Amino acid sequence: MRSQVVIVGGGPSGLLLGQLLHRRGVDAVVLERKTRDYVLGRIRAGILETGFVNLMREAGVAERLDRECFIHEGTQIADGNEMFSVNFQELIGESVVLYGQTEVTRDLYDAREAAGARTIFNVDDVEICGADTEAPFVTFTAGGQSHRIDCDFVAGCDGFHGVSRQTIPLTVRKEYEKVYPFGWLGILSETPPVDDELIYANSERGFALCSMRNANLSRYYIQCSLSDRPEDWSDAAFWDELRRRIPEHVADKLVTGPSIEKSIAPLRSFVTEPMRWGRLFLCGDAAHIVPPTGAKGLNTAASDIHYLYHGLMQFYEDKDSEGIDRYSEKALARIWKAERFSWWMTTLLHRFPEMTEFDLKMQQADIAFLRDNVDAQRVMATNYVGLPF
Repeated sequence: MRSQVVIVGGGPSGLLLGQLLHRRGVDAVVLERKTRDYVLGRIRAGILETGFVNLMREAGVAERLDRECFIHEGTQIADGNEMFSVNFQELIGESVVLYGQTEVTRDLYDAREAAGARTIFNVDDVEICGADTEAPFVTFTAGGQSHRIDCDFVAGCDGFHGVSRQTIPLTVRKEYEKVYPFGWLGILSETPPVDDELIYANSERGFALCSMRNANLSRYYIQCSLSDRPEDWSDAAFWDELRRRIPEHVADKLVTGPSIEKSIAPLRSFVTEPMRWGRLFLCGDAAHIVPPTGAKGLNTAASDIHYLYHGLMQFYEDKDSEGIDRYSEKALARIWKAERFSWWMTTLLHRFPEMTEFDLKMQQADIAFLRDNVDAQRVMATNYVGLPF
């Protein structure tokens, strides 16, 4: 086979890149290790920055998003029994959108199928070859047969555990990582959200987050030990603990029900540099991970896609390599700012095992400063809604 671009990974970032390129006449094949149903069954984030929404519109796949999404004009911060709002719309005139990652992925798959673009599922043994030459190719097995695709470029959108980052030699790449000493236990329940906006809660018992997917589908999280397992927590135990971590007037409104999904996610900050090696480009989780605090995971992937897409179009339409040559530099400049924001929100709202009384006082002062200072809220709002591309 031959394609101008091979995209390794059929998650939302790879699909978005493929759709954007297709709209401009660039051929791209998507290789996905799992089935379509498996990808659509993954429960992921739902807060989208304006930049992500605009990319979906540019890709021609935002009709359902625009029709069904929820606009969030701000968020709530709770500290013990106190709670205050950070209103993005009032502070900076922007908002974020609530639209589940599963729905984003479904829209992109539907558009890809309607366009007749090539997606190959259930691929194994993917190997990226010749990335440091002008004639890269990708080999893989599918349906018990070996395949090869020659291409101009490879986009590695295959996540933290994929082959793309591992293809870059250790002598070339440098990795930065911070592993947090706790995880998030999350449940999904067919219950109405407890509030119209997200609630990020700091309590003496640990962090909690009240989120949602739609008007009758709620997503809740509590900070937990890394040694915990989902089966250690009954639904009743989860709801009881959540009530203890959010303000009493919020807990009184909480509608509980059986969980339809329950999982524990460890938290880490991770960045690899560079994000380009020859004709291989890393995007999304293949290059960087953020804690879910602040909802930057999917949105940082979108910023990568923005830079790579425009770089590739500059190459194909203008015969100019400046965009792809500076891809890693541009992407990393924004990524590190998003990493800082996610790290700050995580530090602001969680209880760390080694925290001293001094550390607790500093955390309380940081929250109080955010509550009382409109400039601090404006900085938070600017980062939360997404820095410009």
